[in-house]
Amino acid sequence: MKRNEIGFVVTNEYKEWLTAIKEKIRSSQIKASVKVNRELLGLYWHIGADIVERQKNARWGDGLLKQMSVDLKKAFPDMTGFSETNLKTMRLWYRFYADVINGQQVVDEMTSEEIIKLITSIPWGHNQRIIFKCSDVREAIFYAQHTLEHNWSRDVLVHQIEGKLYERKGKAITNFKEKLPSPSSDLAIQSLKNPYSFDFLSMRESYDEKDLEDALVSQITQFLLELGTGFSYVGRQIHLKVGEQDFYLDLLFYHIKLHCYVVVELKTKKFEPEFAGKLNFYVTAVNKQLTGEEDNPAIGLLICKDKDNVVAEYSLEEIAQPIGIAEYELETVLKKEYQKSLPSIEELELEVAKMRDEN
Repeated sequence: MKRNEIGFVVTNEYKEWLTAIKEKIRSSQIKASVKVNRELLGLYWHIGADIVERQKNARWGDGLLKQMSVDLKKAFPDMTGFSETNLKTMRLWYRFYADVINGQQVVDEMTSEEIIKLITSIPWGHNQRIIFKCSDVREAIFYAQHTLEHNWSRDVLVHQIEGKLYERKGKAITNFKEKLPSPSSDLAIQSLKNPYSFDFLSMRESYDEKDLEDALVSQITQFLLELGTGFSYVGRQIHLKVGEQDFYLDLLFYHIKLHCYVVVELKTKKFEPEFAGKLNFYVTAVNKQLTGEEDNPAIGLLICKDKDNVVAEYSLEEIAQPIGIAEYELETVLKKEYQKSLPSIEELELEVAKMRDEN
């Protein structure tokens, strides 16, 4: 058989298969006016699956994708997405989920149809970043679900993946299951994370709680992004008068999905049991003075520099109010400047190359 300029043998079998692919594309073009994204991604899914199947059962190498790209671009000059690179990504996308789709794995009791419907409901650019940055299907589905639920932009999605939200979400120590009714307790647990990342702040090496509070309020948009969807900022140093004494809450938020106030206390040192008692008092005061008839009971969130998990769990056993305890992480200005002073990989490679040339 004769190879063309690409080095690929265009057989009758290939021509027949390419004709079938073209028909799928034409069919997709008709439906795309109604459901653009889902139809397009459904098409990409089928193309990816077909490529995998053909390369498995037919002796077609990577020349197949280059040939396909040429032929599809020629047949559909007004459509984008048929570059060789994008065809490879379609193949990778299908392979990434193949074991789940073929029933070899189970993810949160989702059916194959539900998983395909989910991933074809978010944009292609989002899907690409998910499969390139996630290590397994369970993590990928987590980010796909949150993208769809919260309408994340591509940049926000990447920020959440790089910030390891999947590993941190729902990891705070809480007494929510004992103090809140189901399913509110589950939603409340998933609304918190551990640790919280405050790397968007620029803090000096030595700072106190007021410094941390000032910095978070000055970067409130980033702080709300880190807290997660549903948090709405109410204010700082909220004044409450109880009896003849004045008390001030570090930060107060309202959670739209939980329909309740969230009292946030900041501690720049390791967790101590008395911190939970004080926050318990604050949550009680908020319930009595701020919580309305249509609101659910308030919850408390204590964010501290460090904690002993066992001590934290013991401390919550006798606490009356629903409270979560989490840690925070941040890099000080000194650490950031030190990191900037270190040579990059590219700079190191250049130095090594220079040394080789000199020798």
